[in-house]
Amino acid sequence: MRKILIADDEHKIVMTLEYAFRKAAYEVFIARDGSEVLEILKTEIPDVILLDIMMPNVDGYTTLSEIKKNENYKNIKVIFLSAKTGESDIKKGLELGADAYVTKPYSIKKLTEKVEELLS
Repeated sequence: MRKILIADDEHKIVMTLEYAFRKAAYEVFIARDGSEVLEILKTEIPDVILLDIMMPNVDGYTTLSEIKKNENYKNIKVIFLSAKTGESDIKKGLELGADAYVTKPYSIKKLTEKVEELLS
């Protein structure tokens, strides 16, 4: 079973994504901020991380930088899922090593297609 880690501090977004990916037969892990992502990665290696940028404690940019430092995480696909729609934000996210950058609001269907595309 494929694993996905959803990292977002907005409860409604987490619930919607969790439902969609469980329905698509993913094992789903939830983190509310970047520090929780890094904790989960100590015991679980997901195939994909959906990572919000603006989160409390540790933001998405910092979280991705930490992920990229660890050789054990090199095969994890990371998709930024953010309300930050500026060209400079998107560029920064991709330069840090994200595999994709999806802006909010987004289509669940397009997001699940993007995840499938990255994993195929």
